[in-house]
Amino acid sequence: MDAFILQILNGLDKGSAYALIALGLTLIFGTLGVVNFAHGALFMIGAFCSVTLSKLLNLSYEVVDPTKKDFLGRPLVEKHTYIESWFGPETGAAIIDWSVPLAILFSIPIMIGIGFVMERGLIKHFYKRPHADQILVTFGLAIVLQEIVKYFYGANPIPTPAPAAFTGSFDFGTMLGFDPNTVIYPYWRLVYFSFAALIIGAVFAFLQFTTFGMVVRAGMADRETVGLLGINIDKRFTIMFGLAAAVAGLAGVMYAPINSPNYHMGMDFLVLSFVVVVVGGMGSLPGAVAAGFLLGILESFASMNEIKSLIPGIDQIIIYLVAIIILLTRPRGLMGRKGVMED
Repeated sequence: MDAFILQILNGLDKGSAYALIALGLTLIFGTLGVVNFAHGALFMIGAFCSVTLSKLLNLSYEVVDPTKKDFLGRPLVEKHTYIESWFGPETGAAIIDWSVPLAILFSIPIMIGIGFVMERGLIKHFYKRPHADQILVTFGLAIVLQEIVKYFYGANPIPTPAPAAFTGSFDFGTMLGFDPNTVIYPYWRLVYFSFAALIIGAVFAFLQFTTFGMVVRAGMADRETVGLLGINIDKRFTIMFGLAAAVAGLAGVMYAPINSPNYHMGMDFLVLSFVVVVVGGMGSLPGAVAAGFLLGILESFASMNEIKSLIPGIDQIIIYLVAIIILLTRPRGLMGRKGVMED
């Protein structure tokens, strides 16, 4: 039972990342009809927003202290961060420690701006082009963004620690009646799952209960009719592209302490996220979220040693096997809409 609970937690953790990225992918496809292979790069950029803010907060200057000497007898040179000199040692250290959560506010305008530039500068020219053209151009854009990040940040992963308050692990065992340290799970992974649930809920609430969201959903169902009502649906879809970019970026921001950001992490998640979208059903937001958590949990259980000893390598292919089975039995995915990508 303890192993079962632990794998469920692992699955929810993985599924949170899959669901957030797939949600943004589905938002773009459902509104604009664009298959965006650059979406994984937006996840990567979000992670590097955490890295960038951490580096900015740790910028320092040197101060010579003549009252102290180094081992050679020279005046000691000390480094002081600007943030600590502006806000005081305690407040400055706390700001630096909480750089990842603060990167949420830092990344939102950046990701929305990048989304607007991508949509207006490139994507809009491919709305009526075949999906193959969209895939090629957005995949090329993803490679360009990946190489830009590699040039400025290097090829090695950059550790980005979570706040000290969340560096430990939560003991689920004692809460559920098990022995202490039987079922423990890192605090930050629980924070990530909670954050993902909050973002997913906010996106659905926005689409369901706001006038803007209702118009967007109407445009997803019948774009031409909404346009005939005098509503500039293209402008609203551009805003949705920016919001989808922000969702992917926020997923990357909070994932930075879990997986040290590197320039190829976007590609690592992109293929899996597209499998999630296809399994959930192209254009279906609930399907993307449900498939994300479902596949995350299945992948977690497949990674158990007991399972891998019976079927070696199953953890590497389980998602694709499930995708094949579902698509053979339900070609539109779990919650796919009729007519989507069937022309």
